[in-house]
Amino acid sequence: MLADAENSTETLKTAPDRRAAARPRRTRRQLAYVVAALAVLAGLGFWGYSAWFAGGRPADRYVTAVVERGDIEDTVTATGTLQPRDYVDVGTQVSGQLKIVHVQVGDTVKEGDLLAEIDPTVYLARVDANRAQLQNQRAQLADREAQLMLAEQQLRRQQNLMKEQATTEEALQVAEANVRSLRAQIEAIKAQMRQTESELRGNEANLGYTKIYAPMSGTVVSQSSKQGQTLNANQQAPIILRIADLSTMTVQAQVSEADVPKLRLGMDAYFTTLGGDGQRWFGKLRQILPTPTVTNNVVLYDALFDVPNPDQKLMTQMTAQVFFVLASAKDAVLVPVAALRPAPPEKAREQAPQQNAQAGERRSRPERARTAAGEAPVVERKALAQRAMVRVVRPDGSVEERIIQVGVMNRVHAQVLSGLEPGEVVAVGLKQTDAERAPRDPQQQRRMRPSL
Repeated sequence: MLADAENSTETLKTAPDRRAAARPRRTRRQLAYVVAALAVLAGLGFWGYSAWFAGGRPADRYVTAVVERGDIEDTVTATGTLQPRDYVDVGTQVSGQLKIVHVQVGDTVKEGDLLAEIDPTVYLARVDANRAQLQNQRAQLADREAQLMLAEQQLRRQQNLMKEQATTEEALQVAEANVRSLRAQIEAIKAQMRQTESELRGNEANLGYTKIYAPMSGTVVSQSSKQGQTLNANQQAPIILRIADLSTMTVQAQVSEADVPKLRLGMDAYFTTLGGDGQRWFGKLRQILPTPTVTNNVVLYDALFDVPNPDQKLMTQMTAQVFFVLASAKDAVLVPVAALRPAPPEKAREQAPQQNAQAGERRSRPERARTAAGEAPVVERKALAQRAMVRVVRPDGSVEERIIQVGVMNRVHAQVLSGLEPGEVVAVGLKQTDAERAPRDPQQQRRMRPSL
């Protein structure tokens, strides 16, 4: 009896301890149930979100844009430089020391103004020598003419005496020969005089070239020779300065060989400069030079057009961003090019919405990812020249495929001639889901890679 009492006492003492030990295990089990329930709820929420995203309103699957009004241009771009249309490099035709320069860079000159002078000492001496030689030859001519006059008188006297048989035939022949000799000497002197006069004119011209005058009106834009410099004109004409008419500038644009066939003479063109604050200068294409410039295996052709420059804001060698206008439209209805799709044939227009919707659902994930990233769909420009198809998002969220007429188009927008109105919303691509945006695990890629 005593032993039973002791056992019952020990049992009463250990029961609370057992309950206290079982209490933490029960708490951990309840916490595990709560975590599992939250995980299930999260999975259900993610599944519901995905199901709603995939099967909600059709408009929710698209990236959209609003149709607007604005101006549009289809242009060919190029880089060019500015040059004066009319300019001349003023040089010297004679050698010598540049004695004085009467103008400076930036001065405005008129045609005929004295620009510079070369030391004329040598050329003045040559002119004086020619004049003295010519004077000597004139004196010789006068002497021979006087001798000829005397010889002719002697010849006539001998002829009269010969008639009366009062002289010999030999004396008559000597008189005739003397006359012919003097006449020949006179002709030789006259020829020498003509040669001397020619040399005199050349030396007088060279003397005149020592003074350099402006061949045209304009502005002195550069000076190549300094005062006191010795110039040698025997090999090539040294350039002293350049005069340019800055009232009209020529843009020399370098156009790639792929864009040259798009240009036509007389087409509109404009350009902007780096410091022009977006100001545009307009002109018309005047000439395309037939000989290209090859730079790093890139073939470029020079296209020229002129622009007026009355206030002389444009200066020589400025860099110009040139735009040749292929087509343009003002206040046009514009739609993003990314929203355009190839239009179906005329006969299949009725079946086109359903077929295109099915084709859009069958598109692969990488293709949808490219569309969501903003890349334009693969559509040829020729196919968009007349008709195209767009997805119009209605106010109720539904999507309608519509055929439109397209006009002028560039890389960003296209002109809508009919089929859309400003304010309508069009789809430009599919939205990218989280699964498509997430980077793929390399191990998963290796598992999905087909074995060779």
